[in-house]
Amino acid sequence: MVLTSTPSFEATNGCDLLPFNLLAFRWLPMVSRFIGIPAMGFSTLKVKNGNKAMKLCPCGYYGDGTAKCHCTQDQISKYKNKISGPLLDRIDMVLTVPPLPKEALFEQTNSSVESSEVIRKRVLRAYNRQIKRQGKTNDKLNPDELDEFILLDENNKHLLEIAIDKFHLSARAYHRILKVARTIADLDNADTVNIQHLTEAISYRREA
Repeated sequence: MVLTSTPSFEATNGCDLLPFNLLAFRWLPMVSRFIGIPAMGFSTLKVKNGNKAMKLCPCGYYGDGTAKCHCTQDQISKYKNKISGPLLDRIDMVLTVPPLPKEALFEQTNSSVESSEVIRKRVLRAYNRQIKRQGKTNDKLNPDELDEFILLDENNKHLLEIAIDKFHLSARAYHRILKVARTIADLDNADTVNIQHLTEAISYRREA
């Protein structure tokens, strides 16, 4: 599961990100595209592609980098703390997606940007590596299989120890980091998970 933080509550997976205090009710709506919380005074709502959640700041513009947000730090902290720890623990990657600068909008060609076809081929290669190696994708690996397919050297173990202590990671979060690191290694066409792959996977666990 991936959570992105963008202004105006825009999110991935074709649906819009509602305020954090509603995220705990979004397990079924994420699949069915319907949300209904009558006990909280909401009527049943069909979430359609392209619609935005009608929620004004605070703090829909957090991270926008413009003067649109006038929230205090306490308001921002209160907003961010509305997401529960157990829910955040189940999110593999937390990403902040900044607004696209106007210069990028006007630039019609950019040779340094990978095309969707190039990215698609790399993802398919990573997928095929996983199926060939273990008969399933990395997200389906259980703890024993993680130990089998991800061999950690002393440097990797030391890095994970620091991360566990610093971020107070649970066993679930630890195993999710290993799965993400294994996937990053597959995208990198690497047979083993190295410290760079682990570092990147750990960086996605930070709070947005």
